[in-house]
Amino acid sequence: MSLIGFLLVGLIAGLIARFLMPGSQPMGMVATMGLGMGGSFIGGVLSSLLGSGRLMDLRPAGIIGATIGAFVLLLAFGLSRPRVTRS
Repeated sequence: MSLIGFLLVGLIAGLIARFLMPGSQPMGMVATMGLGMGGSFIGGVLSSLLGSGRLMDLRPAGIIGATIGAFVLLLAFGLSRPRVTRS
């Protein structure tokens, strides 16, 4: 996959994951693209683990795998942030 294609898939996957995740995620376009690219690698690792039972190499996933990986990243980020209680 070319670099431009990888960036475009990352942006689309990040946008879809942010749309599906409830709540607000204050991040710009570059951070959303990074979220999708990170999700693409997570999706590639998950597909390697589910497909062959062993991790062969880090490879980018398709748009569905990238979206699932980006959603996992958003979920992990949301769980790691401290909760602020408002009274």
